[in-house]
Amino acid sequence: MRIAILLPIPFRLLAALALTAFVSTTPWPAPRASAAGVFDTLLGSWRGSGQIRLTDGRSERLKCNAYYTGGGSQLGMAIRCQSESSNVEIRSKLSQSGGRISGTWEERTFNASGTASGQASGSNISLQISGGVRGTMNVSYSGSRQSVSISTQGIALQSVTIALTRS
Repeated sequence: MRIAILLPIPFRLLAALALTAFVSTTPWPAPRASAAGVFDTLLGSWRGSGQIRLTDGRSERLKCNAYYTGGGSQLGMAIRCQSESSNVEIRSKLSQSGGRISGTWEERTFNASGTASGQASGSNISLQISGGVRGTMNVSYSGSRQSVSISTQGIALQSVTIALTRS
């Protein structure tokens, strides 16, 4: 039979040990999530339809898919649309800082690329595009719907308007 001899432990040491045991076994609250980024509502897959207008006066209906990746202050965008005789494939990488947006874009079917800059306010993104093509791109969105409007100068593509819903 073993007999344990307990030596007196000073009260301060005992209190420190108890506090250490409490702190090391008590779960801490998870860090607070940072405020949602301007792009977060767009993330995911979207589908819809729209219209393409070409400089020769033709206009055709489009069926589109859009994919947004990233989050926070970064956004990767891919919008692919098909009509009877044309395709539109827009890709962009954007960054946001203090309401200002900048990045790059390309349209693969019409072989155009360049830079994008603009601003975000509320649920709207407005961009000026430049490079081999000049134009604008506006995106208005909510949690389940968005509309994209693009107008260009310098290529056969005059404008694209698309209405999308989350897929």
